[in-house]
Amino acid sequence: MKRSVLGLLSALLVVCSCSENKAREAKSPTRVQTEVVSASAADGGQSYVGIVEEREATAVSFTGMGVVRRVLVSEGQAVSRGQLLAVMDDTQARNLMSGAEAQMTQANDALERYRMLHDNGSLPEVQWVEIQSKVAQAKSQLEVARKNLSDCRLVAPVSGVIGKKFIGAGETALPSQAVVTILDISSVKVKVAVPETEVSRVQPLTSSVIRVEAIDRSYDGGKIEKGVQADALTHTYDVRINVANGDRQLLPGMVASVRFGASSVASAASSPSAAPEVTVPVTAVQRRADGTLFVWTVAQDSTAHRTAVTLGATQGNRVTVNSGVSGSQRIVTEGYQKLSEGTRVVF
Repeated sequence: MKRSVLGLLSALLVVCSCSENKAREAKSPTRVQTEVVSASAADGGQSYVGIVEEREATAVSFTGMGVVRRVLVSEGQAVSRGQLLAVMDDTQARNLMSGAEAQMTQANDALERYRMLHDNGSLPEVQWVEIQSKVAQAKSQLEVARKNLSDCRLVAPVSGVIGKKFIGAGETALPSQAVVTILDISSVKVKVAVPETEVSRVQPLTSSVIRVEAIDRSYDGGKIEKGVQADALTHTYDVRINVANGDRQLLPGMVASVRFGASSVASAASSPSAAPEVTVPVTAVQRRADGTLFVWTVAQDSTAHRTAVTLGATQGNRVTVNSGVSGSQRIVTEGYQKLSEGTRVVF
């Protein structure tokens, strides 16, 4: 009888535990990646989605270990080469410097006192060489101490914009641990993943037009750098387009629409026949059991819903949407496998 009661209690505990876990999972939102749909002008050529990258990123760090006293720059701030970025506590370095200076003074005094004896020929040559060696050692130690003291001040090796700050005042910096990164955005690169079946069409001098909705501007693409190693999962190659950025409006991480083989920005702007169209990533479109197509859209309350769409022509890794979604709607591009109607999402 006791065994039956214990078994029943165990089963109830398991059921309650499962119910609690399911309730917890139901309340926890699902993390997905999304994209805000926008309309762009169609002018022929292949269209892709790209990401703006800095021309070059430099991680700046102290060469020694110590407590950071001050960080003098903030993220997004423009800095010049040689500008002071951060200061480390230099108490120990100053003490070592004082000791090295005292040894240098003592060695120089001994050198001057023994010089007269050496010049008079009353000092053995071996002892004279030993005194000169002590002076050289003291000089070397003084130079090392000066270098250690100088290394307590972190200066910018290049000009650019502070991308990210990793360490704040009061924290301990380790040797070669990045304190800040400096981004060179005088010109930028737009990285695009091009399918292997289409990468041969992209050459170093292929024309391109780049549209960045975040700043509502279009740019003519420059020279193209094409990767030679494909992604093992997606079978795409990374293609980077150089873009002039004299006014520094293009920032790393911005999403760009890239159209290869398109006309220039000026000619596209002067052509009133180019009609705006809505495109979404091909991978975002799903098919129901009855054959109808849909995408997952995110409502204002952060819940996901199936939205039926009709499609037009495919343009590179994107497809035109004739109906179903419009500009400013947010769609799910990755992580939709975990969704069901009404699932709460976070992005």
